[in-house]
Amino acid sequence: MRRFFSGTWRVITFPFRLVFNIVAYPFRAVYRFFKFLNTEPDERPLPEIFVDITTQKETRDALWEQVEALRFHLLRSVLALAAFVIAAFWVAEPAMSFLAAPVGGLDKLQAIQVTEELGVFMRVAMMLGIAAAFPYIALEFWAFAAPGLKPREKKMALMGIPVGYLLFISGMAFTFYVLLPAALPFLGGFTKIAEFWAAREYFTFITGLMLWIGLFFEFPLVIFVLTSIGLVQPKFLAEQWRLAVVIIAVLAAAITPTVDPVNMGLVMLPMIMLYFISIGLSYIAHAGRRKQQAAAEASARETEPGFG
Repeated sequence: MRRFFSGTWRVITFPFRLVFNIVAYPFRAVYRFFKFLNTEPDERPLPEIFVDITTQKETRDALWEQVEALRFHLLRSVLALAAFVIAAFWVAEPAMSFLAAPVGGLDKLQAIQVTEELGVFMRVAMMLGIAAAFPYIALEFWAFAAPGLKPREKKMALMGIPVGYLLFISGMAFTFYVLLPAALPFLGGFTKIAEFWAAREYFTFITGLMLWIGLFFEFPLVIFVLTSIGLVQPKFLAEQWRLAVVIIAVLAAAITPTVDPVNMGLVMLPMIMLYFISIGLSYIAHAGRRKQQAAAEASARETEPGFG
């Protein structure tokens, strides 16, 4: 009889419990997320971890669990990228028309090979898919690395995702609206040869340049994050600025389609500016890290036995 009443009560209250769980789920998820953000990781010296890998089965099992977790994060990232690329099929052709505007439109380009139009279409869809999937892929990498980060580092890295996306899009916009209007007239007017550009060559050039410079615009954020976790020192960046300019010149020469100093300078100028911005951000991150370390040391002294 007791089981009968218990079962009847569960059946009667099931709709109410279901509604309650549905309503409470977002609040529970937010609570778990904030708890995760403020969870301190287990800190162990790296040499000790390597020793444990060779001597303890539990450590090796934990390592394989991390490898498996990384595999799932990479798999989800690839699936998300594929989904965004497929979704980009619906807007790829208008995007091709937009990207061809600097040369007068798609009708000014030629498809020489049989599969060239399909290849161009897929290349533009791939660029759009990468640009759209960037925040999700960054979030997947954050989710993999976050368990080993301190609360402050977790929050900073999470806030860095929208900033990084904004920098990436800014780099692509800079390429299209600033670099290309300066580079294309030079490329097309260097000699008296008539301009009949192949669609494959044009879109390979423009999409590659937009993606590369978009990635270069991530440099300040990367430096800020690396400084925040102690891998980069701002003093080193400030002292080695001459070497950095040389490296930037080499990179600019590698990705610039021409060897003239004008177009090379158009690529170098924002990269040099980004480098010096990175130095400033590195000093800010370094100061924040030192302040946090000082606060942690003061807290540790207060909790020592016999303090005061």
